[in-house]
Amino acid sequence: MCLQEKRGCQVLKVLIVDDSSLIRQLMTRILSADAEIEVVGSAQDPYDAREKIKALKPDVITLDVEMPKMDGVTFLRNLMRLHPLPVVMVSTLTDSGASVTLEALELGAVDYVSKPKMNFQEGMMAYADEIVSKVKTAARANIKGGFRAKTVKPPAQSSGSLKFKTTDMIIAIGASTGGTEAIKDILCQLPPNTPGIVISQHIPGAFSFAFAERLNQNSAMAVSEASEGQQILPGHAYVAPGGQHLQVKRDGARFICHLDDSDPVNRHKPSVEVMFKSVADNVGANALCVLLTGMGDDGSDAMGVMRAAGAPTIAQDEQSSVVWGMPGEAVKRGYADEVLPLHHIAERILHYASLHQ
Repeated sequence: MCLQEKRGCQVLKVLIVDDSSLIRQLMTRILSADAEIEVVGSAQDPYDAREKIKALKPDVITLDVEMPKMDGVTFLRNLMRLHPLPVVMVSTLTDSGASVTLEALELGAVDYVSKPKMNFQEGMMAYADEIVSKVKTAARANIKGGFRAKTVKPPAQSSGSLKFKTTDMIIAIGASTGGTEAIKDILCQLPPNTPGIVISQHIPGAFSFAFAERLNQNSAMAVSEASEGQQILPGHAYVAPGGQHLQVKRDGARFICHLDDSDPVNRHKPSVEVMFKSVADNVGANALCVLLTGMGDDGSDAMGVMRAAGAPTIAQDEQSSVVWGMPGEAVKRGYADEVLPLHHIAERILHYASLHQ
């Protein structure tokens, strides 16, 4: 982090890249209000940004998805190849914005913030704390450590010797910052008859459907956004809709998805904490708990609840995490049975699944 001082504090230097002068002004106002951040400049297009990166040497860049001359994703691809920096994408809450943002995360962006479709000033100021938090987290992110598996969809008959015939095992996966790619890396290595998986990733409602579709395209399992009352089946993975908690409930001999519209937990909705606790209550020792990269501590205590219920628990290690917040807290609290690099987690999932054949 930069050692320049601002009001007596160490600060990080931020460059804002956006073709909208209003957004540049609002982002500057929001970030400059924090004593630990200095906005060293702004750029209206990627060509302007390229020169200012060289001159100003920012610690973090905020990057608009849609810009003239060169779109944000193309610029990001070039940047991460030639001069990797922590990047927070600024995108619209639309279907097209979701698709492009997920592509940006795949290319190495740390996180994203959403800009409103209208009432920019009120909308941006309402999320000022989140914007500041994400920029600070990006500055500490491990942008080179995240493992990237080859995301080629496995063949339909790649199940090997595994023959899962029952629905009595549930795999619960929770993640936040860096999680969209970590989850994809795991799912692309799992065969089509893997036991049912439930996923809570911190993501807005406008993005969760596109996220599930992207996972489905890169997995031999059938991946979908979870719906109320949907039966959890082997070979299927269910993504919590943004803005709703996903819980697992028992319905006779079946497990089903239950969507909960109650208040955020640990500031998140969906919350990993809520999902893990429901799995502990209803599945118990027949579950497997996996906590991946993410900011904060959502899900860490509930991993302890799952462990107490008899479920094996896996936390992603620090080296392969973009942000070792959630899994790190679980490890510190003694709730993780295993701490593994991302590229070993799918293998361990299959190991535990084989015990339930």
